[in-house]
Amino acid sequence: MEIWVDADACPVAIKEILFRAAKRTGIQLTLVANQPLGAPRLPNVKTIQVPSGFDVADNEIVQRSRAGDLVVTNDIPLAAELIEKGVLALSPRGEMFSADDIRSRLTMRDFLDTLRGSGIDTGGPAAMSAGDRKAFAGHLDSYLSGYS
Repeated sequence: MEIWVDADACPVAIKEILFRAAKRTGIQLTLVANQPLGAPRLPNVKTIQVPSGFDVADNEIVQRSRAGDLVVTNDIPLAAELIEKGVLALSPRGEMFSADDIRSRLTMRDFLDTLRGSGIDTGGPAAMSAGDRKAFAGHLDSYLSGYS
């Protein structure tokens, strides 16, 4: 099992939770981004910098991840691809994506994208809360309990 992070937009607080978990458990943690990343010098933590471009980091994660791995991402289309592969997808806000709800999430994402494209302000996401971090840490701990 391995944890992959769609790291370009992953909040620092979530990366810190992941770094502590990797140090504690020894699980392989890989951050993928199209910009340089800082990470602790641990043998089980690595970063992969991919070229800039649309979905380049996403494609790298899809290609390298395997069934049973966990990917941390906010990207709903990426989560949909991963679920089809048997990879678990968890948002930094602690929402576990599932085969049961991914289609409705994609539909809502596309609808909001259409509204924004026509000039309607749909607002942005709320700031990450302590509850979001707690939900993320809870799902991560559940995943890691199956690892150890």
